[in-house]
Amino acid sequence: MTVPANEFDPGRYLTKVSGSDYLEVKWRLLWLRTAHPDATIETEMMSHDGQFAVFRAKVSIPGGGSATGWGSEQYNDFRDYIEKAETKALGRALAALGFGTQFCPDFEFGADNGRIVDAPINLQAQKARREGNGRDTGQGSNGRTEQAATPRQVQFIGAIARELGISESDLRTESESSFGRDVSALNRRDASIFIERLQQRRAERPANATA
Repeated sequence: MTVPANEFDPGRYLTKVSGSDYLEVKWRLLWLRTAHPDATIETEMMSHDGQFAVFRAKVSIPGGGSATGWGSEQYNDFRDYIEKAETKALGRALAALGFGTQFCPDFEFGADNGRIVDAPINLQAQKARREGNGRDTGQGSNGRTEQAATPRQVQFIGAIARELGISESDLRTESESSFGRDVSALNRRDASIFIERLQQRRAERPANATA
């Protein structure tokens, strides 16, 4: 099918990631600006402790709705983790509006599939590091001792859980079921994943819902 000259053709900008088509965030932005040059984008750093950053991004189309995306990253995974967290949040907001949803593995929050925040990145190395996180030995795939979740991460998890009406016992059960340990014993990687999961749950909660 021929795409009119004045319309964005995402097929021209796809990148192969783990055998699947992936549309980088920069191309999703171009798509948005091509279709809606008057769209507004807002990003805000919600939390940062020197090692871990959480961003929220909101994309609005005048008369066409809006979407909010969350993204978090930590220094151990990316040296430019602040930029990566912002990119992830923006990419998810764009995907939620339909700009690249079919080309965005990260929109499904597939942390175990590479946690794509933008391409190109070395997914093989990322996957190997995560698969060998040494949960029983306390060491990662590179032989270094796991870094425990920061106090701010643990507090943030508790705060979101309370906002969602999740009891301490239910939160503990979910943490142990998902990560094999209590919230207080999570490492930074698992705490980051748990925070993203809870944030997404909060974002999907009906506006009039009460805890």
